[in-house]
Amino acid sequence: MTTTGNPSDLLDLDGLFSDSEREFRDTVRDFVDARIRPNIAEWYENAVFPVDLVPEMGELGLLGMHLEGYGCPGRSAVEYGLAALELEAGDSGIRTFVSVQGSLAMSAIHKFGSEEQKTTYLPGMAKGEIIGCFGLTEPTAGSDPSSMATTAHRSADGSWTLTGTKRWIGLASIADIAIIWASTAEGIRGFIVPTDSAGFSATPIEPKLSMRASIQCDITLDEVRLPAEAILPDAAGLKGPFSCLNEARYGIMWGAMGAARDSFEVALRYSQERMQFDKPLAGYQLSQEKLVDMALEIQKGILIAERTGRLKDAGTLDPVQISVGKLNNCREAIAICREARTMLGGNGITLEHSPLRHANNLESVRTYEGTDEVHTLILGRHITGEQAFR
Repeated sequence: MTTTGNPSDLLDLDGLFSDSEREFRDTVRDFVDARIRPNIAEWYENAVFPVDLVPEMGELGLLGMHLEGYGCPGRSAVEYGLAALELEAGDSGIRTFVSVQGSLAMSAIHKFGSEEQKTTYLPGMAKGEIIGCFGLTEPTAGSDPSSMATTAHRSADGSWTLTGTKRWIGLASIADIAIIWASTAEGIRGFIVPTDSAGFSATPIEPKLSMRASIQCDITLDEVRLPAEAILPDAAGLKGPFSCLNEARYGIMWGAMGAARDSFEVALRYSQERMQFDKPLAGYQLSQEKLVDMALEIQKGILIAERTGRLKDAGTLDPVQISVGKLNNCREAIAICREARTMLGGNGITLEHSPLRHANNLESVRTYEGTDEVHTLILGRHITGEQAFR
C-alpha cells in the first residue's frame, strides 16, 4: 500500500481538492457504483443508452452543472471536472451524454441565446426533461467545420429554411431540440431546431465498435422551416461553436483519466488475485513496471486537469491550454487502458472486465472534439507562431 492508502493516488492529489469538491465527487462516484457499474456491460453489449438515467442525472445536478442561473446548478469548473472523471470511470457513453447536454447544447443557449430562449429551454434541460443535441460536424466537414455545406436562408418575413446534413451527432434521435450550425449570408450562425420540425430526421449510426452505450446519429435537414426567433442572436462565426467545443474538451481531459483510473484499478486487483507459476501476477517485475507506468500517467493527467480547472475558475484560462489536456490525457488514457487489458490476458476481451471497453470508447473520445492531429497543430501554432493547418 502507498502512504496515501490509494494505489492510484501516489501523490495524494485528493489533497488538492476542498472538502465540498470531494463530497460532490463522492456523490457522483456513489451514483456510478449504484446505477452504472452493475448494468454497463449489458448496455454496451446490446448498444443501449439508458434513457431512464437522464432525470436521475438531472436530480443530481449533473446537467449544465457549470452554468449559472435558469435552474442550472452553478458548480465550479473543478467540480464539473471531478464529476466527468467519475462518470467516465463508469463509461464514456454516460459522460458523453452529460457533455453533449450541458457543455454543448445548454452552453450554446446559455452563451448565445436570447433571454426568452434561456428561460424556455434551460430549466427543463437542467432537469433532464428536455434533451438537446449539437449539430456541427458534417459527413465532409469534421476537423474543418469552416467548410460546412449546411445552409440557412432567410425569407422576406424573417423566417429561416435550413438544408443540409450532419453526422456523428450525439443524442440526436432522442433529442427534443437540436442546436444546428449553418452557413448563412451573414456567416456561420446557430439555430435552435425542434426535432419534431417537418424535414428534420435523425438516424442512429449502427453498428459501432465504440461508444456502444451511447447514441450518435446522422441528421438530415430537408428544407426545415424555422421562425425568425429560432436563431441564437449572439452567435456569429465559428467562435460560437468553438467556444462550446472548448467546454466539452475541458470535460474530456478529466473524463479520460476516469477511464484510465478504472482500468488501472481493475488490472491491479486482477494481478493481485491471478496466480501464475505459483505466485500472483503482481509479484512479477514486468507486471509492476506496467502498473507503475499507469499510475504515473494517471497522476500527471489529473494534475493537468486540476491546473486547467483552477485556471478556468479564475477566468484566466487560454483556450490553447485546453488542447494540452485533451491531447495528453486522451493519448495517455487509451495507452493505459490497452496496457491494463494485456494484464488480464484472454479474460481481458470479455465484458466482465472494463479496460478493453474503455479503450474502445476512447477511440471515439480521442477523435471527437478535435483529433490528436488537430490539437497538435493548435499547440504547434501556439509554440511556433506558424499556421500549419493548410
